[in-house]
Amino acid sequence: MGFDFCSFSSGSNGNCYLIKTEDAAILIDAGISGKRVWEGLQHTDTNPETLRALLITHEHSDHIGGLASVMKKGTGLKVYANKETWRAIGPAANAIAEERIHHFVTGDCFTVGDISVKTFAVSHDAAEPVGYTLRCQGRQISVVTDTGCVNAEITEEIRDANLLVLESNHDEDMLKYGKYPHFLKKRVLGDAGHLSNIAAGGVILDLLTYERKKRRVLLAHLSRENNFPEMAMQTIRNILEEHGYHTGADVYLETVPRSEIGLLYAI
Repeated sequence: MGFDFCSFSSGSNGNCYLIKTEDAAILIDAGISGKRVWEGLQHTDTNPETLRALLITHEHSDHIGGLASVMKKGTGLKVYANKETWRAIGPAANAIAEERIHHFVTGDCFTVGDISVKTFAVSHDAAEPVGYTLRCQGRQISVVTDTGCVNAEITEEIRDANLLVLESNHDEDMLKYGKYPHFLKKRVLGDAGHLSNIAAGGVILDLLTYERKKRRVLLAHLSRENNFPEMAMQTIRNILEEHGYHTGADVYLETVPRSEIGLLYAI
């Protein structure tokens, strides 16, 4: 039984991830157009009729900008969000029929086809942002982006992930000395902002310290202005090597593209 992940887009220009089995396909976020989503489905040989759920992390436009068009194209699709996020989405939410909406309480578990989904709180300046863990036949994919910090509760949720999609948004020095206005720098650097390369490295180190098993970590939501893939990768490699861990041997580490369809990973 396949259990696959693909990023269709990851960054401030739009976010959308695909998780699928032969039985069911799930999208996390719809920050890109329905047209681009369907191009991603075609690229990954995903039958659109298996697309069952759209899971929303939070209401910022780079995560819900394509909500209406994705729901229009996916006639059998249901959208999942907690009530605070749904209220914060506003007009785009009002256009969707009630029977196509599933409200959950953060912390809830539910199933979509043969995939079990667990929701958990993250720390971001949104109404009630969440991350997701998806499981199928003993395998686990966890998605944690748009969070200014990773606390013990989040670590508990992601520690068994075979594949972890983890925010590595910015290099702190690039951000501090870059062109962003002061208020935006303060927002990004705060506990309700975005995870830095150094913070992401600390998360991965904690996971390896907990259990030295092979994991694949995909660094996501990289800032176009304050980061680049080589910087993120090298910063995290340095943190791990200082503690005796090595990419390729102890963890598979890669970045996902900002605006293009990424690789399809089989878990």
